[in-house]
Amino acid sequence: MLNPVRSRGIALASALRGSRVVSNGRPLRNVQGDRSHLLSSPARGSRPCTAGGQRCFTSTTPASAKSGAKATRPLDGITVVSIEQAIAAPFCTRQLADLGARVIKVERPGVGDFARDYDTRVDGLASHFVWTNRSKESLALDLKKPGDLDVLKKLLQKTDVLVQNLAPGASARLGLSYESLKDTHPGLIVCDISGYGQDGPYAKKKAYDLLVQSEGGMLSVTGTKDEPAKVGISIADISAGMYAYSNILAALMQRQKTGKGSKIDISLLESLVEWMSFPLYYTYKGAPAPTPTGASHAAIYPYGPFETGDGGSVMLGIQNEREFAKFCDIVLGNPGLATDARFMNNSLRVQNRDELRSIICKALEKYSVSEAVAKLDEAQIANAAVNTMQGVWEHPQLQARRRWTEVETSKGMIPALLPPGCVPEGEDVEGLHARMDKVPEVGEHNEKILKELGL
Repeated sequence: MLNPVRSRGIALASALRGSRVVSNGRPLRNVQGDRSHLLSSPARGSRPCTAGGQRCFTSTTPASAKSGAKATRPLDGITVVSIEQAIAAPFCTRQLADLGARVIKVERPGVGDFARDYDTRVDGLASHFVWTNRSKESLALDLKKPGDLDVLKKLLQKTDVLVQNLAPGASARLGLSYESLKDTHPGLIVCDISGYGQDGPYAKKKAYDLLVQSEGGMLSVTGTKDEPAKVGISIADISAGMYAYSNILAALMQRQKTGKGSKIDISLLESLVEWMSFPLYYTYKGAPAPTPTGASHAAIYPYGPFETGDGGSVMLGIQNEREFAKFCDIVLGNPGLATDARFMNNSLRVQNRDELRSIICKALEKYSVSEAVAKLDEAQIANAAVNTMQGVWEHPQLQARRRWTEVETSKGMIPALLPPGCVPEGEDVEGLHARMDKVPEVGEHNEKILKELGL
């Protein structure tokens, strides 16, 4: 945690007096002046969580206010400063905050992270933003102004990790690159996140998630043979955020051994291409790529959605010949199909998928979705509902495992999914208790942080 630091020179303080730092969208006349207009944090609510309009757990107290308040967390005492926007860097640092790190989010004065304006679906707040920014402190700084940049550099004196997803080269111009900081901050871990990396011919090329999906070959394996389709979530951003997170954890462990910081260079392209390794190897030495097949698996069959007689669909997957034989016998009522020369192994089934699909759909016409699922379960064939988002909000498995809690926002309490692997509140077992604190407003913590810095 940051400790209050006394001002060590008149020059910095003098520069800061003229600096216009913004908190909650309102400019401070100077960083040492009247701060009474700063908004205080809203009072913590007490209504029960209702995910998607449904009551999803019985507790009315957020996880951070119960077991998490007493629990120690793996990253307690670690301070992360992140110059971040959009998805990749915020998702990385939110996970660090989940594990107890103090995350100070540096945002543009007044407007903040542009992801705040992606939509207004969560009681007037943006869905991406509330997902990736809980448990953080917001510090509004204009890094183009020397006084504000000096505040950030002073903050780095007590920082363990610096994360930034500025355009390549921008951090060096600001004196915030690893190379600029390593001599004066030898223990600092610096993580850069960008579309294509900090060097190479694509380094300065603009990169958004869908563009990286296209560049990384993702669009070639999704959709159908007639039209490609993007993945429905920001998969390139999310993968980069995950690799940044895991690399930072590894760098913290390495620093315990060496006492030295690290340079981490994460690109969306490399993160996504790592996840594309199966189709890459499938096309090894120029072999033809699998034909995109919509929601069905391109290289395993039957593995995908099939229509039922009531107009619904079930998703099922066959992984071996034993399963296919049971599927033909118990579900399709046609045991001889398993030894049909067209379908005797997976390669043949993929080759003759259209014929097999017609047979399966004809057999499933006599079942409703629930009846088809019952038959599949009887045959021990893997299956799943083709869920909507409302179905996920109400999913009985998530509710039974108490995966929903609440977090605070400026608009009140909202439901939040506990991080995978973390222990539900009140559960008397050894495990990780996630920090689940408020989603900040722009510049909400300016006064607090400046005071800690002695400014």
